[in-house]
Amino acid sequence: MSRSALDRLLRRRGVNRLPEPEVEKTQVKSFKAYEPGYVHMDVKYLPQMEDEADRRYVFVAIDRATRWVFIAIKSKKTAAVARSFLNALHKAAPFKVKTLLTDNGREFTDRAFGRREKDASGEHEFDALCLALDIDHRLTKPKHPQTNGIVERFNGRLAQVLKTHRFNSAHDLETTLHRFVWLYNEHLPQRALDLNTPIQALKKWQVSHPDLFAKRVVNHPGPDTYCLNA
Repeated sequence: MSRSALDRLLRRRGVNRLPEPEVEKTQVKSFKAYEPGYVHMDVKYLPQMEDEADRRYVFVAIDRATRWVFIAIKSKKTAAVARSFLNALHKAAPFKVKTLLTDNGREFTDRAFGRREKDASGEHEFDALCLALDIDHRLTKPKHPQTNGIVERFNGRLAQVLKTHRFNSAHDLETTLHRFVWLYNEHLPQRALDLNTPIQALKKWQVSHPDLFAKRVVNHPGPDTYCLNA
């Protein structure tokens, strides 16, 4: 029997195609819903400009529920600088910061792991400020950066900005990063927010949960119209 005759026979019998393989259905776990006030924080190196003697750092904080971002560019990565950044975040955030997730960098904790593994003492100056501000400071698992994935993904956006722009000076780089964060907060719809911007998400949360906020959410003018203190 030829192949074409066999094909016609199988079609008449309705068995010309193999049955679809059974795929085991797995239940997809949904992410836990969070309210504004759960903030991820991290530090990223910046490229050294020709007019700089040393490299600088950008401290990044992003709210898990609304994706609102706050940054500051610093010359050092110490506990005192991290404490200063947290103070600035506390003043700038319209919501009450209740929980803060950081990695195990020395600027954030005195927890150690490896050969001399130990837990955080709670006496680190960053922890002391968290306690004073009534913030629950949590640490990622050692060697598991994906735990802090939200801020890591935003750092990837910053890396793309750094890669696709040419900077004439350290001031030029700083202005560009602040401008991008302003655009991100005010004008870039986020898929995770049902195509709302972070500012729009904050405003909706403030209407439904005003108790989570310390001050009114407002739109800000572009970074070219006001002075930014690093």
